[in-house]
Amino acid sequence: MTEQFGNRKLNRVYREGMFEGETPEFPVSYEELRERAHEAMSEEARAYIHGGAGAEETFRVEQDFSEWRIVPRMLQGVAERDLTTTVLGQEIDYPVMVTPLGVQGMVHEEGELATAAACDDLNVPFILSSLSSNSMEDVAEALGDTPKWFQFYWSSDEAIARSFLDRAEDAGYDAIVVTVDAPTLGWRERLIDRGYYPFLEGHGVANYFSDPEFRSQLEAPPEEDPQAAVDHFLDIFGDSSLTWDDLEFVFEHTDLPVLIKGVLHPEDARLAVEHGADGVGVSTHGGRQVDGSITALEALPEIVEEVGDEATITFDSGIRRGSDIYKALSLGADACLVGRPFVYGLALGGRDGVHHVLENLVANFDLTMGLAGRDAARDLDRDSLRHESELPP
Repeated sequence: MTEQFGNRKLNRVYREGMFEGETPEFPVSYEELRERAHEAMSEEARAYIHGGAGAEETFRVEQDFSEWRIVPRMLQGVAERDLTTTVLGQEIDYPVMVTPLGVQGMVHEEGELATAAACDDLNVPFILSSLSSNSMEDVAEALGDTPKWFQFYWSSDEAIARSFLDRAEDAGYDAIVVTVDAPTLGWRERLIDRGYYPFLEGHGVANYFSDPEFRSQLEAPPEEDPQAAVDHFLDIFGDSSLTWDDLEFVFEHTDLPVLIKGVLHPEDARLAVEHGADGVGVSTHGGRQVDGSITALEALPEIVEEVGDEATITFDSGIRRGSDIYKALSLGADACLVGRPFVYGLALGGRDGVHHVLENLVANFDLTMGLAGRDAARDLDRDSLRHESELPP
């Protein structure tokens, strides 16, 4: 019988600790990981990565999954557990993906390349942000055959937007993720207090500075006049005039599957599918856009009820442990996107730190699933949980 992912992880850790005197190099708990990572990061990086919008109400609340309780079943024959799931028609090894988090070069010199290497080690899918510190082509090469999606921030310049879609397809990305919840900047007090916006320093613009269409619109290459290039980036980044009908542009310029990320209302999920989307991403952007909004976990059940049979459903915002993944899948998500935990691993140890975090999350999820009496991630359902309102007083 093949040893399961979680058991294999635990056996290795305990053997190394007992017989070799070696304990994990990086913290296991999310809280300690975050604390250690904050010590290793610059003040500006902490403000950018950690901060939510406004008073950070949504950011705080969305990390609490306790309203949903797991209902374990016993003697269910779970020695062999299947962690695979299917997203946008592609089977992946685990229901865990790396969310598109920009400017990773702020926390580690290798940035997205280190994250991509860790994902390639474990075959965990990587979603690359448009606002990356490394070009989409370089990250695709680092990922090899690992599943990869490209997050598309829709430029107000049509030619640049079209170029991004063409480059992603040519580089071998498997899908396009259209982020719709950030048509303009959120009110992020940690950054405002410091008067700091990383893109003004030229961070996170590698995809723009390397884009042939973007470069053709400059009087001098970014290498010669970086300030002019940054100014042009600020002029063309984002477009708050877009409507659902504008999605036709994306479908006209890519043959890849498309997922619409940042949806919190079931009617928007329906509109996404009606306009051609293959998937819907339930997300609050990590609590970084609308403070006081409904959380992704609160939005998930209604969205699954509306379009869950017609589209891939990804979930992010607040995932910290394997039990969170279990609950989101039980409520109908097909896969969970992980954000801040992996970037804290990146800050502490680059590739090794990200590997540590992702491996722990998958192992924790696997063990949670087995202990709850379930043997297949794709079969998790609402019967796996009870809401606190359903429990006896």
